[in-house]
Amino acid sequence: MDLIIRNAAPKDLPAILEIVNQAILETTAIYDYEIRTLEEQTGWFNKMIEDGMPVIVAEFEKEVIGYGSYNIFRPKIGYKFSVEHSIYLNDKSRGIGVGGRLLGSLIQRAKESGLHTMIAGIDATNRGSIKFHEKYGFVEKGYLREVGYKFDQWLDLVFMQLILKED
Repeated sequence: MDLIIRNAAPKDLPAILEIVNQAILETTAIYDYEIRTLEEQTGWFNKMIEDGMPVIVAEFEKEVIGYGSYNIFRPKIGYKFSVEHSIYLNDKSRGIGVGGRLLGSLIQRAKESGLHTMIAGIDATNRGSIKFHEKYGFVEKGYLREVGYKFDQWLDLVFMQLILKED
């Protein structure tokens, strides 16, 4: 697979928007209810870039098929070395290594930026994502019951953590 991982550009926002909106409408990977507009996604992108946070895309045959990013875990100065990441893929790109390439790139960027830890917040029913993160060294560090609500059900949240070490 001739997959390219690169920094996202404004031209990628429609594809990113389509991917995230599909996740909003069909999954519990993101606890939002309302789809986003291009204006909202552009505002998010501009803020990420302004804050020096990465937004990367996976491109295959000139099509954006997934994206990833991270941001400071919580908005307090003491958390400045801890980030929470997100990775979203389109339907046809799951289970073929795209997520791993995105996560690997985010981990490398986090190390190069002098960050100390990466955190993943994962819906507890998403066993595939939990196993995926374990494969990359993430360890479950917390389980919060019924903290989310979507699709007329209470959702549990798993926190996983990777302490970043220089290779």
